[in-house]
Amino acid sequence: RKVPTMLLSYIICITSILNLAHGFRFISQSKTLCCTYTTSLSMISESEKMKQLVGYKAVDDYVKSGMFVGLGTGSTAFHAIERIGQKIQSGELVNMNCIPSSERTRQQALGLGIPLTSLDVTSRLDLSIDGADDVDLKLNLIKGAGGSLLRDKMVYLPVVSDKFICIVDESKLSRSLGSAKGAPLPVEVTPFCCEHTRGLLEKLPSIKKSGGK
Repeated sequence: RKVPTMLLSYIICITSILNLAHGFRFISQSKTLCCTYTTSLSMISESEKMKQLVGYKAVDDYVKSGMFVGLGTGSTAFHAIERIGQKIQSGELVNMNCIPSSERTRQQALGLGIPLTSLDVTSRLDLSIDGADDVDLKLNLIKGAGGSLLRDKMVYLPVVSDKFICIVDESKLSRSLGSAKGAPLPVEVTPFCCEHTRGLLEKLPSIKKSGGK
């Protein structure tokens, strides 16, 4: 799904320019904060190192003790969750309550000793941290390419989280949504009225152009 820029509190993007001296650069655009970070090569892959850097920075800058935090799913969100676990174990973060967006995230959080709760306990989160599948030049994004669509929607809508921090590496950046990988955008459909929903989707101009595929 496409999330308009105005619905995002912050989005953190990371580039692959290999020059540590450049440090951080902040670009203000509407209600969006874009943070680019430059780094050097290490023992792990360049892409994985960048994901770790931006995941750790999101936690270091925005996660505070006593917060209710939504935990995302994916290779970049993995590092943010890892960082929260480290800071809880060191005693830097206390009285935390987190809500995972998938079973995989739940298992990772439990393994790190991160206290978990649910939207049944609290209907309001201080912030949520997650990645995205595609981000365009205007910082619009597609989030939820099939990993955990339903739980993503419930945890990350602006009505649930006061602040949404989106963390991505350069592989998710594109000139326009859908152009980076050319992969179709998944749509989650419930069994109730599924044929009706199918009919509505088939009438979309973009679907008609592709011959209904």
